Amino acid sequence: MPGEAEHRLRERLSKLKGLPLLRGTRVSGEEQRLDDQLQTLRADETASEEDVWEVVELARHPDRPYTLDYVDRILDDWVELHGEKGRADDGALVAGVGRLGTRTIAVLGHQKGRELKENVDRRLWGMTHPEGHAKAMRIMELAERFGFPVVTLVDTPGAYPGVTAEQHGQGGSIARSQQTMLRLRVPTVACIIGEGMSGGAVAIAVADRVLMQENAIYAVISPEGCAQILWRDAGAAKKAAAAFRLDARHCLDLGVIDGVVPEPAGGAQTDPGSAAQLLRDALVAAVDELAKVPAPERLRQRRRKFRQMGVFS
Repeated sequence: MPGEAEHRLRERLSKLKGLPLLRGTRVSGEEQRLDDQLQTLRADETASEEDVWEVVELARHPDRPYTLDYVDRILDDWVELHGEKGRADDGALVAGVGRLGTRTIAVLGHQKGRELKENVDRRLWGMTHPEGHAKAMRIMELAERFGFPVVTLVDTPGAYPGVTAEQHGQGGSIARSQQTMLRLRVPTVACIIGEGMSGGAVAIAVADRVLMQENAIYAVISPEGCAQILWRDAGAAKKAAAAFRLDARHCLDLGVIDGVVPEPAGGAQTDPGSAAQLLRDALVAAVDELAKVPAPERLRQRRRKFRQMGVFS
């Protein structure tokens, strides 16, 4: 409900303002961001099919920055890590370590391709196989061992639905990845930077803070898939997207995410450098805030947050 979302944002604002040691520019920016989100929640709740579909198209824009585009712009000393010590290295999911500001962090993210060969290498537009989830878990465990915060960048139309992936245990790998994230004692931040669809998205999005870029989308199934199931007509995708409320503003309203990362006017693809800076600021603020919370309390808050989702009275 809108009232609940507003209450959560007000609580976070009061906590930030109550920390006398955090009166620097970064916290002031975080306060402004939360204030902007409160204003968004007070805005008109109605959204036309065209409004929501415009966001869907921006989330899928071929020039929109992907994970490695952001990694190049916001991380120093990036080292990519490959493989899962078993079958193969899944190109749909990239992983590694680098420095975000003064902290070393572990980064996981879906990677789409822009050319035909790259899309084949990236398993059809960032659609992860079980090997990708296994690689993600390996890097999470490495981060836990060395005390690195974990940041994930979500951008996938879904986990790969092919026969081979199912034979290799696709569903179980998604569940184990979520379970691993829930148990991590280090701070975790996820951001949906494009498409956040289905199990492929939630496999690496069970985080302390879940953010969405302004023109990203997040849902249990693609609009086309939903329309095909409900109305036997993939052409009704606009209707499904509006009913899903899969854009960032509505996901914040529903309590599915914790914050919205602004983008340059017209979408991240119009100014990737500015989009990267806005994303970097949001990630730094979230990690800094979480690092001040003791690990046992972070675990309790994380589990409580996800257990409350989908519960209605």
